[in-house]
Amino acid sequence: MSVRRLAGEQPDSFAFSADNLAWAEAQIAKYPPDRKQSAVIPLLWRAQDQNGVWLSEPAIRAVAEMLDMAYIRVYEVATFYTMFILHPIGKYHLQLCGTTPCWLRGADDLKKVCERMIGPKGKNSEDGLFTWTEVECLGACVNAPMVQINADYYEDLDADKLTAVLDDLKAGKTPKPGPQNGRHSSEPEGGALTLTDAALGDPAKAAAPFTLKRPEPESSGKEGA
Repeated sequence: MSVRRLAGEQPDSFAFSADNLAWAEAQIAKYPPDRKQSAVIPLLWRAQDQNGVWLSEPAIRAVAEMLDMAYIRVYEVATFYTMFILHPIGKYHLQLCGTTPCWLRGADDLKKVCERMIGPKGKNSEDGLFTWTEVECLGACVNAPMVQINADYYEDLDADKLTAVLDDLKAGKTPKPGPQNGRHSSEPEGGALTLTDAALGDPAKAAAPFTLKRPEPESSGKEGA
């Protein structure tokens, strides 16, 4: 695993908003008082979200203080998990799946689009709008290749479709997430292929319900003894 370090430039302080503070206290309350450090990951996640989708050093310290943890312990968590972003990123964080199913379906073509339209992997675009990284499986293999942009999945992509999504975001539009080839969810391309017989919905033609019968007990061979 590569070394992950905090950004060189840091804000002076961090404090949870009133709403996020109430949320954080509710998470802590889920655990016994001597086990409240168990809330460290959700608190770091909420701090990152509030901080413009990156985790600052003051935010790590604030979480450590809330949980009565040594700063170094919270720092270890923040630098271990790649879901925590340790430097400022663009408004749109594009995570491109490069695992085998997406790679076989054309993820390399999507990488070329990212390099052309955004720039090098892990660097912010010149306009500050985009940052892209390559990640492991995002769990949408049946809709490969795909990317996650902020909280949304964009699936069934090719170079032209991803270009169109990025162009829309640049123009201030909100492209519709999900499959980009017209199919619904993860159904087969061209439409559903099962349960299409109209008779399947006709109660009159439905099969009689199955009744489980209890087997007869076996004879012990001692009857009449």
